[in-house]
Formats: sequence, C-alpha cells, structure tokens
Amino acid sequence: MTATTTTPPPAPGTTPRVGTWTVTWHGVRTVAALELRQRVRSSRWKTALIVWFVVVGAITLLAGGVLTIFDDSAVTTDQAGAVLFVVVTALVLGLGLLVTPTLASTAVNGDRSAGTLATLQVTLLSPTEIAAGKLLAAWVSACAFLVVSLPFFAIALAMGGVPVATLPRVVVLIALLLAAVCGMGLGWSTLAARPAGSTVLTFVTVAGLTVFTPVFFGLTYPFLSTTQDVQVYGVPDSYWMEMDKETGAPTTVPVCELSVQERSVARTERTWWLLAINPFAVVADGAVPASATTDEDSPGEVVAAATQTLRDLRLGEPEIIDECWTDEDTSDLVPARDGAGPVWPVGLAVNLLLGAAGFVVAVRRLRIPQRTLARGTRVA
Repeated sequence: MTATTTTPPPAPGTTPRVGTWTVTWHGVRTVAALELRQRVRSSRWKTALIVWFVVVGAITLLAGGVLTIFDDSAVTTDQAGAVLFVVVTALVLGLGLLVTPTLASTAVNGDRSAGTLATLQVTLLSPTEIAAGKLLAAWVSACAFLVVSLPFFAIALAMGGVPVATLPRVVVLIALLLAAVCGMGLGWSTLAARPAGSTVLTFVTVAGLTVFTPVFFGLTYPFLSTTQDVQVYGVPDSYWMEMDKETGAPTTVPVCELSVQERSVARTERTWWLLAINPFAVVADGAVPASATTDEDSPGEVVAAATQTLRDLRLGEPEIIDECWTDEDTSDLVPARDGAGPVWPVGLAVNLLLGAAGFVVAVRRLRIPQRTLARGTRVA
C-alpha cells in the first residue's frame, strides 16, 4: 500500500501570495484608471492642457506671421511649411520634456505622503502592476499634450515642404521619449522621500540628456584632438602665391593634388554617442525618411546636413580629406566612406534603457515588506 500526500488547501481567510513580477492587464488597468481619474478630476491638469494649447498655438501663429513679414508669399511656399514644422517639433519636444517630469516624479512618494500607497500595496496587486499602472497613467497624460499639438503639426504639414511620412515618425519618437522620461521620473519617485526632491532629480536627468551632453562633447573635444600627418586632396598653396599684380587674381588654373599636411585630428568616434543620446538629435535624425528629397537651400536640407554631420562624427576622421573645390571629379582619388547609418536607434535605445532602469527600481522599491525606509517616510 502506497501512501499519498496531498497539498492542504489554504486556510480560510488567507490570500494567495503574489509575486513581485506578476503582471496582469486587469491589475495594470486598475491602477492606471485610478491615477487617471485623479488627474481628470484635478483642475490643474485641465488648466495645463489649455495653457499648452494656447502657448503652442500662439508660437505657431507668431512663427507663421514672421515668415509672412519676411516674404509675402511665404505662406504658400514649401520652405515656410518646413520651417514651421521644425519650430513646432522643437517646441512640442522641449515643452514635453519640461512637463512630463512633473507627471511621473511624484507618482509613488506623493501617494506615500497622502497615505494611499499602503492601501494599494496590501491588496492583491503586485509591485509590477502598481508601477506599470502608474507609468501607463503618466505616459497617457503626457501623450495628451502631444495629441493637443497635432493640429499645429497638421497646419505645418499642409503648407508643404515636409514629407507626409515625417509626421507619424515625429509623433512616435516623441511619444517614446516621453515614455522614457516617465520611467525615469517613476524611479526617482521611489528613491526620494519628498516629491520636490524626486521632481528636481528628474529635471536634472532630463537636463543631462538635453543640455549637458553637447556641453560634455565640447569639453572633451580638445582632449581627444591630436596633431598628426594626414592626406589632403586639394589646391596647393602655390596656387595662391602666383597672383596678378593688377587684378589680384591667380594667374594659373587651379589643379587639385594629393599632399601630406600636419593637422589637428579629433577622435570623435569615441564621443559621438554623447550627441546621439540627446532627445532633440534622436527626433531630428529619425524624423525625415531616407528617401525624402529636399531642395538644396530648404530647412529640411539644413536639418539633414546637421544629422549627417553627426553620423560622420561616428566614423571619425576620413582617410583622405577632400578639399578640392574645383569641378574636378574626385571619386577616383578620394575613397568613398561607408555610411555610418542613422544614429537615432542608439539614442532612442539609451533613453528607453534609462526609463526601463527607473521602472525596475520602482518595482523593487514597491516590494513589501521593506527592510529600510528613508527617515521621515510615511508607512501608512
């Protein structure tokens, strides 16, 4: 006779244990709905949306008016539409990076200060569901500001000069960047005991990505520059020495030749990522499709040239510097450089990883029981 063992049923009144990383859509939706209801009931959030619409609309109209002043026919040209689209994109992204930290940086410590966080933690909701619900609510609130700005994007798009595929690309990139900022703010809200402290830390993180990255790139540039011999293909200096005394013009026909010169070379392939992770660089590099063609002097071409410069920084100094300004074909002597490709996937991935890191920190800090809490932290 074989003895069999059975697992005893749970005692009455006990609840099953919920794992830290257990996720259900019902739990995430419940927390997100609670957060959104609080925001909708708040008059400050509605006022912020109205102010956002007025500010973006006023600047869009002012920018269109300035273009009209400088050129009476600007309202019908493609260049005016491209300029306006660039202005609206920079404005929406910049304001979004300023507003979003306030939406997520107080999600946890704000509830803890109000005494409502413990109520969520003792329910069947897992820490991951609580963090994901708060993150989703903050992201939806941030995207509401983006949706309010869509009419002004449409106005710039209707003026021409911008490929239709640019609008969805810009909107998706901005939405993903705002999601990353929400994740960072959520992480800081679990690490800082006071809402003011987590808000400041989130703003500092955003400032580090947008302002400090180009500053650090500029500061490291001299330290990465070395003087060495490089090959230069261009008009020799002797061409400028033979000048006509009466007219002051060169007396010979310019002919490019290959020479070795001592130049200062910067190893930008080591620090290009400092510019690539900038949110503005991410949107600028990923906005325009590679197949889009623009006029040589159009604003779209200026933006494309700036992003191409960033891609060239990733490759570093070329093997032969082409400085031949004549109409001569240099393709046989100057080797073509393999394109480094777009840099926006790298920048976007870094931003999303920072947001994911903040989310993971939030989940770990929401686990109960907690061994240590900051001094002055309210438990319930």
